[in-house]
Amino acid sequence: MPADRLLPDTDAEDLLKLVREIAREELAPDAAKYEEAGQFPRERFRLLGRSGLLGLPYAERWGGADLSYEVYLQVVEEIAAAWMSVGVGLSVHTMSCWALAHHGTDEQRDRFLPDMLGGDLLGAYALSETHAGSDAAALSTRARRDGAEYTVSGTKAWITHGGEADFYTTMVRTSDDGPKGISCLLVDAATPGLTAAPPERKMGLTGSTTAQVVFDGARVPADRLIGAEGDGLRFALDALNSGRLGIAACAVGLAQAALDEAVAYAGQRSQFGRAIVDFQGVEFLLADMAAAVESARATYLEAARRRDRGLPFVRQASIAKLVATDAAMKVTTDAVQVLGGAGYTRDFPVERFMREAKVTQIFEGTNQIQRVVIARQLKRS
Repeated sequence: MPADRLLPDTDAEDLLKLVREIAREELAPDAAKYEEAGQFPRERFRLLGRSGLLGLPYAERWGGADLSYEVYLQVVEEIAAAWMSVGVGLSVHTMSCWALAHHGTDEQRDRFLPDMLGGDLLGAYALSETHAGSDAAALSTRARRDGAEYTVSGTKAWITHGGEADFYTTMVRTSDDGPKGISCLLVDAATPGLTAAPPERKMGLTGSTTAQVVFDGARVPADRLIGAEGDGLRFALDALNSGRLGIAACAVGLAQAALDEAVAYAGQRSQFGRAIVDFQGVEFLLADMAAAVESARATYLEAARRRDRGLPFVRQASIAKLVATDAAMKVTTDAVQVLGGAGYTRDFPVERFMREAKVTQIFEGTNQIQRVVIARQLKRS
């Protein structure tokens, strides 16, 4: 039961048809198997790259599609509905390319972006640390300039694609000047002194590898600095504003998938001589789930349209992330309720959806942090 979309033009409609075909034929059939095994689907990201889906919001010059966020996010939603780990990975990869695409030199972009957007290079976004999660400005990974190189030491935590990525967009401390002492380095995964710890043992998104990334005197060429020293935190926070919209879209896709499963099951399951979908208790539950999904979709689309028009969208992005991820948690939990005992087993996907939904309320800024952002934006208005 695909989402009913109002797309801006026929090109967008054709793109969504392609995405739905890939999602239906190449992603959905293997999602449960990979998640059960905790297997990272690297080849699916190469497929997305070959299909032109890894660089949608970026410039055509480097292999992107110059696509609006309004359409790009709906692509992310469709992919997440089929396989959440791949949808999240697409969002994270897009965010990992952000600093280079917007603030790199043309020489840097010509050198790296085509392979990033084409799928040959998969990215990770290395900002968080064990003691610098919500408080990103407290990061301590240090980069010291040594001639034509930086020597980097420290540990990044909770890195999506950690150990699987080909490059890490890494925020490092180049001075002790608080938030102004943070810089951005584009680090090759093959850099000597860079290693990934064993993957975290997570309750959900088990096909998406999350790990600490350790820098032990890693020597990074100085020409991998994006922008100037001290620009890193600004780049990181700007990327997160857009990245939150990606997670909102993923959350809506997951909630849509849970709703679809619940509706299908309720139509087939009979009790007391009739399908349970005809019982008012189930009808109202499904109606509330549908209202939550469509309301959440509207919030991220509103933020995306503001972004596309160059209007302020920070508050709207945080609202979208907050509303969509809370909705995903509620809708997936209610889907388990609709399926009853069957929903609590791994024979049906809704228990996995519920486990996957929880982390959306945590990463890309917890929902408590989103409330802080929203309140601060209100005070400034």
